[in-house]
Amino acid sequence: MSEDRLIEDGAGERGVSDDNILTASRLSKVFGGVVAVNDVSFAIPRRGIVSIIGPNGAGKTTFFNMLTGLYKPDTGGISFEGRNITRARPDQITHAGISRTFQNIRLWATMTALENVMVGNHTRMRAGLTGALLHPPRWLPTSIALPFRRVNIEEHDVRDKALDMLDVVGLRRSHAEQLAINLSYGDQRRVEIARALISDPQLLLLDEPTAGMNPQESADLTRFMNRLRDERDLTILLIEHDMRVVMGVSERVTVFDNGEKIAEGEPTEVRANQRVVEAYLGKRG
Repeated sequence: MSEDRLIEDGAGERGVSDDNILTASRLSKVFGGVVAVNDVSFAIPRRGIVSIIGPNGAGKTTFFNMLTGLYKPDTGGISFEGRNITRARPDQITHAGISRTFQNIRLWATMTALENVMVGNHTRMRAGLTGALLHPPRWLPTSIALPFRRVNIEEHDVRDKALDMLDVVGLRRSHAEQLAINLSYGDQRRVEIARALISDPQLLLLDEPTAGMNPQESADLTRFMNRLRDERDLTILLIEHDMRVVMGVSERVTVFDNGEKIAEGEPTEVRANQRVVEAYLGKRG
């Protein structure tokens, strides 16, 4: 199969409701004989806010990485908006409408906050990332320089959009020209979310978004996720360890343990599940 056919129309799971924006069917991933994810099926309702929780090493991030193309499943399939994205590259998946953040912040430390956000829009640019970095000499003939000038116009539009995204995540314009390395941990998290949002996703995946945040920052992010869903018509999937955030924002919670899905349901239902309690606290003797 050619690379441009890795995302296929009409390849969704049979019988899957149109109310689900993404469906994963019986996904498994093995690393060197260690089963990281074992036969997990999972669906995300459109415009929902869904959390995946579980102890460290439960397979949550591996599952995320399969949904976003960083890992290819050993078995199973993934359908997004009725299209098969199981073997798609990360850039193809981003272009299709899925963006993510990472457990460990991945910003370019010596680039500004604004530049970091602009990079997230490269899959939407006609010129591509390389073209956006080129600027034509003033002496070039108009016939040659015109395409470059179009690139510069496009880059200007992306810059304005990136500034808007920094506003959306609550960062002042004064932060835009600061190097990422000089920002606080919480502000770096916000820059990473802005970078994910600039590609205009339909589905936003957040990997431990409140890690390193104080309780007030976590509460602010909880309100922000609800606002994102309501104002931008987004669907949100997050991995999170802070149970206050999970219980405060989630409409459904899925629990992983040892690579398997052990529980799923509304937050209060999952919290009372005995298998979930045992996964976190251990079995009583």
